[in-house]
Amino acid sequence: MSRGGYYQWLATSDSPDKDYEDYLTIKGIFDKGKKKWGFRAVKMHLKEDRGIIMNHKKIIRIMNKYHLITKIRKRNPYKDIMKKTLEHRAFKNKLNREFEQEIPRTFFCTDITYMFFNKRPAYLSVVKDIASGEVISWELSRRINMDLVLSTVRKMKKNVPSLNNILIHSDQGFHYTSPAYIDMIENLNMVQSMSRKGNCIDNAPIESFFGHMKDEIEYKDCETFGELYKIIAEYMDYYNNKRYQWNLKKMTPVQYRNHLLCAV
Repeated sequence: MSRGGYYQWLATSDSPDKDYEDYLTIKGIFDKGKKKWGFRAVKMHLKEDRGIIMNHKKIIRIMNKYHLITKIRKRNPYKDIMKKTLEHRAFKNKLNREFEQEIPRTFFCTDITYMFFNKRPAYLSVVKDIASGEVISWELSRRINMDLVLSTVRKMKKNVPSLNNILIHSDQGFHYTSPAYIDMIENLNMVQSMSRKGNCIDNAPIESFFGHMKDEIEYKDCETFGELYKIIAEYMDYYNNKRYQWNLKKMTPVQYRNHLLCAV
């Protein structure tokens, strides 16, 4: 501190705070706004409520001086999603509705569906082989987050010895266009394909599977997530190994897969 500054402080050190009255006025407005109003709102309400015109720089200085800190509004999560979406990318529809396939482990399709139980949602992610109709992997979660899809892919990797050059088709949902999912698919040497926007028929095999599954199980009667998980696990085993299908030459998906592999 300079000598002049010290003597100036010494001369005024015992004088009353000149900002105190303005501070009380500003605090009254600030408290009225439930501590959510910044200096702009305070300035406007000073004029409208009390007829006081005060320079905004003075309001900022007094609010800082007396620590009138505005409660920060929480960040909108949807803005974060939109920002992340800019980093995402879609892929061409390489499947192109060619659902009549005869070589298993060549074309997969995947999607997520809602499973409401006891007035609460759960989310089911499934990967299905288009040729055999076999469910390759699935995951059930209380939350529709990235781990739901990535966990499904990890299970798919465990269940299929080699995923090299297998095409995996999905819609253009947030999960499937995310960098994390794209990187995982690329690292497995798989080929990504996507439906056109607003064309659910482009992914008809998985949509059809979800429809039949929901018709065949009483999932809405489940009281807990554990009950729902159990009933879906039982259905997946039944569907792959015990559910005979007319269009699969009256075989189960696993039987039909083995039949096709023998014919190759």
